[in-house]
Amino acid sequence: MDKEKKLKIGITCGDIAGIGPETIYKLCMDSRILHESYLVIYCPAETFHHLRKQFQLEELSFNVIQQAQQAQLGKANVINFKNTVPYVLGKPNKATAEIALWALETTRADLQKGALDAVVTAPLSKAQVMLVDPEFVGHTEYYQKHFKEEGALMVLCSDRLRVALVTNHVALAGLSDLLSKEAVFLALKNLETALQKDFNVVKPRIAVLGLNPHAGESGNIGKEELEIISPAISAARNAGMLAFGPYSADGFFGSAQCFQFDAVLAMYHDQGLTGFKAIAQDEGVNYTAGLSVIRTSPGHGTAFDLATKGEANESGLRNAVYLAMDIFKNRENYRVRNSNPLPYSAGARELQ
Repeated sequence: MDKEKKLKIGITCGDIAGIGPETIYKLCMDSRILHESYLVIYCPAETFHHLRKQFQLEELSFNVIQQAQQAQLGKANVINFKNTVPYVLGKPNKATAEIALWALETTRADLQKGALDAVVTAPLSKAQVMLVDPEFVGHTEYYQKHFKEEGALMVLCSDRLRVALVTNHVALAGLSDLLSKEAVFLALKNLETALQKDFNVVKPRIAVLGLNPHAGESGNIGKEELEIISPAISAARNAGMLAFGPYSADGFFGSAQCFQFDAVLAMYHDQGLTGFKAIAQDEGVNYTAGLSVIRTSPGHGTAFDLATKGEANESGLRNAVYLAMDIFKNRENYRVRNSNPLPYSAGARELQ
């Protein structure tokens, strides 16, 4: 990638009744990040004026633009939601969900036409968005659906740990029906590819968690480890992957063992996120791997209970922006490394 190229990163506001806009405001108070990439924020501009007054934040000038192509380096560029929407911090409603969905759809359209290099999504309320779009399940599923790509994988990232999920936003009651040897193997393959292309890990080591307590206790507490997970690990190893397990989740995250791998594959949402968030806390980033586009988000949620206090920590959002930039660079380096390989010459054959 051209060292002089500055990326254009879109940031959605999420639900404006939550802490998303506050973290965006605090992020933009750091002028260094404004000069490292073109930040394009999709949010009602008046939201930032309200936050500054309510929390007595440092005054910040926002550059209101009509389209991403007008963004200026060193500015907090805002594509404005033009309709005035009354709202109260900490109290989401259908109107704030409509804004969150508008920001998501607008950035998605800008990604598709090449106006953005990556998108960072602030948290929204799935329950509220479903009042506007009943088919909405989550960001990961949204991007997979609209970009018509299979193999999207939710990956939680920090400096010390990466955790991916086989299943995302599904009820535990139906979880075992969604797990199969094929599903676990595919998740392993997609995770290996993401680690190689997006994180520059040449030969990743991946730990796989079991589904049941104590990883099934040799089949005494469930058969999924014996019938699904272990066969998937064996198939992955036969395919050349460095996959290990299954490990019991409680002991795995409770020890330094989780730091000895390039990534961890969990079977379901809370299994992976509970351990990850206990370790990463506010620093974590959610990344949607397996797509042609780059989408990251801070690892925290809307935190409506915190939204009225002015105490939101922007470090997760900052890390999400930097991770998006790193992934773009790593993908470009991967493309260059793997394009136009040297041909296998006749001279080399003669030496054998």
